[in-house]
Amino acid sequence: MKFSENWLRELVSVDATRDELCHKLTMAGLEVEGVEAIGSALEGVVVAEIVECTQHPNADKLRVCKVAIGEEVVQIVCGAPNARAGLKAPLATVGTTMPNGMPIKKAALRGVDSFGMLCSAKELGIDADASGLLELPGDAPVGKPLAEYLQLPDAAIEIKLTPNRPDCLSVQGVARDVAAIFGVAVAAPAIATTAATTTHERKVELQAGADCPRYCGRLIEGIDANARTPFWMAERLRRSGSRPISLLVDVTNYVLLEMGQPLHAFDAATLTGAIGVRRARGGESLKLLDESEAKLDPEFLVITDADKPVALAGIMGGYETRVTDATRDVFLEAAHFAPTAISGRARKLGMHTDASHRFERGVDPELPRRALERATQLIVEFGGGKAGPITEAMLPQFLVPPAAVTLRRARLKRVLGIDVADADVARILTALGMQIEAVAEGWLATSPTWRFDIAIEEDLIEEVARIHGYEKIPTTTPAGEIRVAEPSETRVDEAALRRQLAARDYREAVTYAFLDAELLKRWRLDVGAIALANPLAADLGTMRTSLLPGLVSALIANRRRQQERVRLFEVGKVFRHGTEGAVETVRIAGVVCGNAHELQWASDRRAVDFYDVKGDVESLFALSGDAGAFLTTASAACWLHPGRSADVLRGGAVVGSFGSLHPRLLKTLDFDVDVYAFEFDMEPLVARALPRCAAVPRFPLVRRDLSFELQENVSYATVEAAVRRAVGRILREVFVFDRYAGPNLAQGLKSVAIGLILQDDSRTLTDADADHGVGLAVAALERDCQARLRG
Repeated sequence: MKFSENWLRELVSVDATRDELCHKLTMAGLEVEGVEAIGSALEGVVVAEIVECTQHPNADKLRVCKVAIGEEVVQIVCGAPNARAGLKAPLATVGTTMPNGMPIKKAALRGVDSFGMLCSAKELGIDADASGLLELPGDAPVGKPLAEYLQLPDAAIEIKLTPNRPDCLSVQGVARDVAAIFGVAVAAPAIATTAATTTHERKVELQAGADCPRYCGRLIEGIDANARTPFWMAERLRRSGSRPISLLVDVTNYVLLEMGQPLHAFDAATLTGAIGVRRARGGESLKLLDESEAKLDPEFLVITDADKPVALAGIMGGYETRVTDATRDVFLEAAHFAPTAISGRARKLGMHTDASHRFERGVDPELPRRALERATQLIVEFGGGKAGPITEAMLPQFLVPPAAVTLRRARLKRVLGIDVADADVARILTALGMQIEAVAEGWLATSPTWRFDIAIEEDLIEEVARIHGYEKIPTTTPAGEIRVAEPSETRVDEAALRRQLAARDYREAVTYAFLDAELLKRWRLDVGAIALANPLAADLGTMRTSLLPGLVSALIANRRRQQERVRLFEVGKVFRHGTEGAVETVRIAGVVCGNAHELQWASDRRAVDFYDVKGDVESLFALSGDAGAFLTTASAACWLHPGRSADVLRGGAVVGSFGSLHPRLLKTLDFDVDVYAFEFDMEPLVARALPRCAAVPRFPLVRRDLSFELQENVSYATVEAAVRRAVGRILREVFVFDRYAGPNLAQGLKSVAIGLILQDDSRTLTDADADHGVGLAVAALERDCQARLRG
């Protein structure tokens, strides 16, 4: 945001130097990025009038001018192309030192004496235009010091605003903050209601719902198209970085800079039918003011005339309905567009406009009517014409007033670390336009409609801090009263899982949380995937639903760089669409390939297999202190090999899977080496029962071994569950110590030998007790697993 310092000081009078003003603005959060002095050394430059202009006798491009500077007439030799009799322009008199340091002396140019220099805007340091003399209005007083006439010196101040302060994208918005900082009042220009002198108006229809809840329009007829922009307005526009064009365009730009409300003027002669606001339709296009052709889709909001687009709402007007030098009647619009309806649309077309910059951040919804009155006032005053009534269309259900926010006195003191007097807090909030009500614990503040960023108590605390002055808040060392968080014994520390995998020769990896959507489709893990609205790159456009695609990609990259044995793990979040929005889940995953062990002399070289990975994941289960709670069953996961994979259950729910990746998946990944992987939800993995102390058993344990035949497809988990249910509390442990399948056994059968550890806490078990327990186990195996005890 760039503006004239003098313009700001006209709205708010403060007794502060330029440096002090800029420092205060920066400390209040409106960071001053640059200050450009304008007209700071113009002593000796006066308003002059060329009363006679003749051709130089010895130079084709020079003219000899008789120039009046009050009662005195001096001779000036000038080469400016616009030098002519009757022109009023600045004259640097003899003895003047120009802003660039050049002294003005009496000189002879091609044999003709010259007593001074007629100046361009660039030579005076007030603008970049060097095409000719700076033309002053016809009513400029001859002989008056130019600095006094142009209200110089001045400065163009440029501030850098954070996105939450669109209210300061206007001089009046900055003036409100300056007034609050210095404790003075804002002297905003009076906006008179322009009485309608014609009954002509144009109907407005809103069809975009919350995207455009308010639209104001007004016809102004009989405007003098050749009326010049008043010099003071043109100068303010120049010093604010906007080039004057024509009266109608300049007025809309001026009101934009003054009040922050974008406006647009249509040539009324080019409009037919009612004005509408709706979403664009697929296939529609619009030629814009810059003569570019915009291809539209339903993301864009358009202004229509008889249902055809005539302007791109909140961005730029249409070429066919633009105002020209022949325009006599205009339809002036001022609307409120929701930020979500405008954000990103200009960027999609490769452009950035002052209007889109403001609407994307938010414009005061109560501003359109006042801005329209201000623009009407200026157009009628300097361009004539008859104004019709204002047509206002409104959808009040989408214009929600700001909610009141409570500011607690105790909270303010705790956050800032200082006491701010109640009177100062009330003054600051009131000066910022808020309506406040004193309550027992502090204040109830309702923000003005131009402050969209006031939503919670901390927002109000920030406002008090920046206006009161950050420099008034002392720098203190933290007291160190931080409560140490005690780790819960009912959870396994995530760091313990990391250490366990590191101890088993895994290396931790960190992969992107964004993936290529095509990669997820290859894994068949794209169900519920969340697409990014603004991805970093085309291949990083989707949030990951699993850690494994990224880990396996890292494994493949390592293998292709001559790393034969790769073992990686990662702890991170995955993301999916849920019934109530996006759901984040923390998971732990690992991938391995290559040899089971590093090359060594003590054991033969062999490839990693299913049971190596099973041992790794069971070591994680053991950290919970209840490894028996984790049961395995055959997996149906599409990315796993159906014969070499398993799902893991805890409490009846699947918590993860492990095994060999499906050959079909490896083929689509262009990789021909077996890869084993695992992935588990972190929460059920780290949950553990509260440890309880118990005495060492005093009574001896008894071991009994069983050998039986059963079908190959019956899992050990089923066997163990049946035995534990049958034997009951005296069964301390059950384990497999032998398995056989082959000759001497029928096809599809296997032989399994298990050991039972029996023990009672209250007495020594007898042989009869042990035999009874074994009998229960055998009966359960025969009944539930169709097993046959071997002799």
